[in-house]
Amino acid sequence: MTQPRIVMYASGWCPYCQRARNLLGARNASFEEIDVESDPGLRQEMQARSGRSTVPQIFIGATHVGGFDDLDTLDRDGGLDRLLKEST
Repeated sequence: MTQPRIVMYASGWCPYCQRARNLLGARNASFEEIDVESDPGLRQEMQARSGRSTVPQIFIGATHVGGFDDLDTLDRDGGLDRLLKEST
């Protein structure tokens, strides 16, 4: 079973982005990080995909999880483990 692709739109200075990195790292989840500060087009891409303008925005497979608070709630409810175990 393979881990689904995880994409996190983030910025280097954002404390919620760091919390999301830490939480995903604690779950041994590898993820692709897209720095929206490096290219305005990447922020536009994030907004088009998520409908939101704040970072982080996290996608696990085809599921838009949302920001850190959403990820944390998903984790506390046991849903993060289920999403991480789904194969793509």
